[in-house]
Amino acid sequence: MTINWKKTFIVVFDIAIAAYLLLAVSAFNTPAEKATVCTEVQTDITNEMNANGFINSSEVRKILERDHLYPLARPMSEVSSRNIEEALQKSPFVERAECYKTQGGHVCINIKQRMPILHVMASNGDNYYLDTYGSILPESKYATDIIIATGQISRKYAQKTLYKVGNELLKDKFWQNQVVQVNVLNDGTVEMVPRVGDHIIYIGPPVNIGKKLDRLRKFYVYGLNEAGWNKYSYINVEFDNQIICKKAKK
Repeated sequence: MTINWKKTFIVVFDIAIAAYLLLAVSAFNTPAEKATVCTEVQTDITNEMNANGFINSSEVRKILERDHLYPLARPMSEVSSRNIEEALQKSPFVERAECYKTQGGHVCINIKQRMPILHVMASNGDNYYLDTYGSILPESKYATDIIIATGQISRKYAQKTLYKVGNELLKDKFWQNQVVQVNVLNDGTVEMVPRVGDHIIYIGPPVNIGKKLDRLRKFYVYGLNEAGWNKYSYINVEFDNQIICKKAKK
């Protein structure tokens, strides 16, 4: 009987490697986790530095402590990434939450928050925020420097139409800073109140908003800079290729 030493060596080597990997994986995953406690919680929040956001690291900690899930100083084996994600995603201000653990005893939490773009204070008594997708966020205790929307605003109008106005204003830092209030009239048309200038801007039906704002900006640069920012009390940019102005009373 002839022994194939090469084949035997390969089989034995493969078995040894498999046994080593099995022991290494078991030792790496189970004993280390049982012996480790969470030494640090790292929270990364999209747009956390944006003044309009509602979620910050302190708020994340409050949410998890309320549900007895804050992982700091807990054994890593008792920390559930899934439970942490589910608890955070219950917040109306969280769009997505992801959590994972490291072998070094760190728990990492990544959050994408919903960003409010308009604070709706409707004539029917509704008080809430609209985010970039047209979703309604509840009124919050946090003060945010965002545009106020008033007037005849139903929730259907807000979610289907008004949020688009907010997104157009959000695209440009100039309009974010210049417009302080959007007012919806009975027929669904829109007025805006600027921060600089003693006038009302009428944009009419909320369509082609980008073109209307571009036309208004050119009027600001080439018209009001020369005539004076308080010369007109009402500026109408509803119609294409023209701007209708009403002079202010002296």
